[in-house]
Parts: sequence; C-alpha cells; structure tokens
Amino acid sequence: MNAKNIPPKIVVVGSCNTDLIIRTDRFPAPGETILGGTSIMEPGGKGANQAITAARLGGSVTLVSKIGYDLFGLQAMELYRNENICTKHVITDVSNPTGLAMISVNSLGENYIIVAPGANSTLSPADVAAAEDSIKEADILIVQLEIPLDTVEEAIRIAIKHNVRVVMKPAPAPLSLSDAIISRLFAILPNRVEAEQLSGIEITDNRSAKAAAEVISRRGVENVIITLGGGGVYVKSGDNYASIPAREVDVVDTTGAGDVFCGAFCMQISLGYTIMEAVVYANAAASLSVSRLGAQQSIPRRLEVDMTM
Repeated sequence: MNAKNIPPKIVVVGSCNTDLIIRTDRFPAPGETILGGTSIMEPGGKGANQAITAARLGGSVTLVSKIGYDLFGLQAMELYRNENICTKHVITDVSNPTGLAMISVNSLGENYIIVAPGANSTLSPADVAAAEDSIKEADILIVQLEIPLDTVEEAIRIAIKHNVRVVMKPAPAPLSLSDAIISRLFAILPNRVEAEQLSGIEITDNRSAKAAAEVISRRGVENVIITLGGGGVYVKSGDNYASIPAREVDVVDTTGAGDVFCGAFCMQISLGYTIMEAVVYANAAASLSVSRLGAQQSIPRRLEVDMTM
C-alpha cells in the first residue's frame, strides 16, 4: 500500500476530443434519418477521460496531448485545469482542429462512435520526448491508440527506460499491434471487440474469454484484463484467472466506461493494491459511470466509489 499517503503520479499520453452525443431509441439504418432526444457537447477523448478519472480518484496526473487552436481546445484546457491535471505537456496545434467524436447512444445505453482525430494525429514522438522528465517520475504510464502508433511506442520506450509500468487500453480496436509493444506492457485492458482483434478468438463465454486472454498473454504481457460490458470482467494475471461479474445498475450510457475502468485500475495499482483488488474497484467505478449520460461528466469521484465497496 501507499503507506505515506502520497498521491500516485499518473502520466497519460493520449487523445483529447470534444464529444457530440445524441440519445436515440435506436440506431438508424443506412440512409435513414431519425429524430433523436437529448444532446450533449462535452470534452472527451480516451486519454483525457483516463486522466480525469485518475485525478478524481486522487491521483497527481499529467496529460501529454494535443489540442487545436479553437473553442473546443480552450474549453478542454479549462476543464483539465479545474480537475487539477498538469497541462504543461498539452500542446496547441494551430494547423489542425481539436479531435471530434460523434456519438450515438441508444435506449440500451449502447453506443456508436466515429472519431475525427484532428490535432491528435499530430502528437509526435518528439512531443512525448519533451515530457520525459514527467514520465520518469510516474508510478504508471497510461497509453491508448487514438494517437499515432510511433508516438505510443516512444512513450513506452521512455517509460521502460525509467522502470515505469505501462498500462494500455488498446482502443480503437487495433488492426495490428506488434508483440514488441505488447511484451513491454505491465497490463493490457481490451474490451470484448479489442480482445477478439488481438487474439483472433470470438468471445462468447468465460471459456472463450480465457482462451483469448491466454493468446494475448503469450504475446508477452502478464496481466490481461478483458472488460465484457454486462458480462463483467475476465482477468488473467500470471497463472491466476478470475471472472468478475458486472454490477447490477440501470445502464444509461456506456460511453467512456472503459476509460473509467482503466484510470481507476491504474490508480489502485499505484496505491499498492493487487491486480484482482484493482479490477474489483475499477469495475465499481465503471458501473457508476454507465448509470449517467456522457463520458467525462459521468466519471465518479473517490468518495462515490468508496461508498459502493
């Protein structure tokens, strides 16, 4: 445990977006126009979601990202500062807009997401190298795949150089992710689709989830945590396996739930909890987030999660 009660240092290298969310009873068929319901516009992006989660759960968080020189970027920066996130490595790109995500959420809380990367696509290895002093002091580095892969690789290289553990949320689902990258991770946190992409195994139950986790683990990562939505979480940690059921909640919107799970998991690991303990806590945090609409506005704070444990 973190006996000195010092806030863990978390560095997130990843995306900043603005989310445009529309609720609808059902998704439209190709070529069909339907009327939706509630709409929300708020800052999002997998990197930013994970950073805010870690910050709200008590972490000392630094975000390495890139925004556009526009209103969306300014709004995002104001939010990050209000969340006490260090933004000295959030760079403004004057040539490209802030990333944009178009999100539809149906009556079951399921979503479809289309992302226009914008400035995220120009976050470079050199930008990450400039943040080496922050990365080397981190307890954990979090990465995802909404930024260029060579930038992710540079972040991982720097972390490994300084013996910093790396956790990856492999989203969007990777068409290819080399064993050289996977083998350098402390943990990988795919959802069902991402795990199927990484393993080549269709996941329909715990047996197939175990098989997928084993295939991914053989690529060099010891800790494989597969989030299965209503199916809970399947965990492989070394030779230990566990299936953790989903909590029963009224699902409103699953947008960002995987990022909340990732940020919460990394916080608990940094505090000294075991893999299984961290997964249980992350599962509780994600369950709270899906009971609310939106990505960042649904992220719970430490006291809220603690009260459910």
